[in-house]
Amino acid sequence: MNILPITSPFAPFNQERRDAVDPYASAAQSAAVLRSGLQYRRERIEASDMITTDEAAQLVGTSRVTINAWIKAGRCIGVSNLRRGFKLPRWQFEPAIWPVLQPLAKSLDTTDGWQLLSFLESPSMALDGKTPRAALEQGVSVERILALATAGAH
Repeated sequence: MNILPITSPFAPFNQERRDAVDPYASAAQSAAVLRSGLQYRRERIEASDMITTDEAAQLVGTSRVTINAWIKAGRCIGVSNLRRGFKLPRWQFEPAIWPVLQPLAKSLDTTDGWQLLSFLESPSMALDGKTPRAALEQGVSVERILALATAGAH
């Protein structure tokens, strides 16, 4: 007769459980992850494709106040600058991307610039490893990108 030993998580702590791998990150590991995220954000904000709200306003022929309103409404991507204001990826104003941004924000149920930017710049297996941004630029349908966003938001 084979017996399968089952250990309750509520059983007294024993040596067997102590030797198991801890599924939780240590405080040092958590701190390292947070530092790497902050470093990524700093580098992304300073990237050559990021522009200020004043530069964006000049690029599209409007005011900085309008750009800030668009950011708040999810009509364009703005990420909090470490000093003040926002930085925006210049490429979002391209014809393949610009009309998708507001529906994308609705599909993702967010106006947070980092979430929008992360979605557009993260490779997706559903797009054969391409980023949604690259897929849009290569002619993938807006409907497919929005469906992917909706699926990811739920």
